Amino acid sequence: MTAPISESWTRIENWLAEHAPATYAALAPPADPADIAAVERVIGRPLLKPVVMSLLRHDGLLDRRGSLLPGSYRPMSAREIGADWQLFTGFYDKRTADEKGEEADYDFMKIGFSGVLYGHPQLIPIARDVGGGYLVLDHRPEIDRGRVHEAEAVEGVKRASHEMWTSLPVLMEALAMSLETDQPLNGYTPVVDEEQRLYWDFIPLGSDRTLHRS
Repeated sequence: MTAPISESWTRIENWLAEHAPATYAALAPPADPADIAAVERVIGRPLLKPVVMSLLRHDGLLDRRGSLLPGSYRPMSAREIGADWQLFTGFYDKRTADEKGEEADYDFMKIGFSGVLYGHPQLIPIARDVGGGYLVLDHRPEIDRGRVHEAEAVEGVKRASHEMWTSLPVLMEALAMSLETDQPLNGYTPVVDEEQRLYWDFIPLGSDRTLHRS
């Protein structure tokens, strides 16, 4: 059974406080419920409970250079989610999506990529990297509801197969476990830099590189 997201946050906070205090200090305070309600008005639907619970724990990461999630993604604040959702959905070509219909979802499920789905209004951005890529939480009322996907303008939306993308609670629990055990997570290893910030180093399969901590 997957741990509650609040429990995973406690484990993550404890690890950061001991090993990466700069990232720990950059965790934002809880989101204002009014900001969450404003986002829901903008996107026209309630946010799924896990992302609401996460925002009520930390309203993103204050350090724009920092990262918390594997792949060097920085959790976004409620206000950032609303603003970036508006930018993200500007890329959605509804006419093309309507023409492809079920075929678009089939390609997405089987192949893993779909430019048609990039900017889909029910894929809500929840984290981003410095290159402009997003983690999006699937709010569509289908088989992938609640799943986390990577989204990038050139390659589109990626439905990754690793278990950690199953849901936000699963991702946060996997993150906590990786930090606590020094074990790679889907090829990414947690590293602390000289400024005591957490970042994620990609370790190629079969590499004998070991984790370095300051």
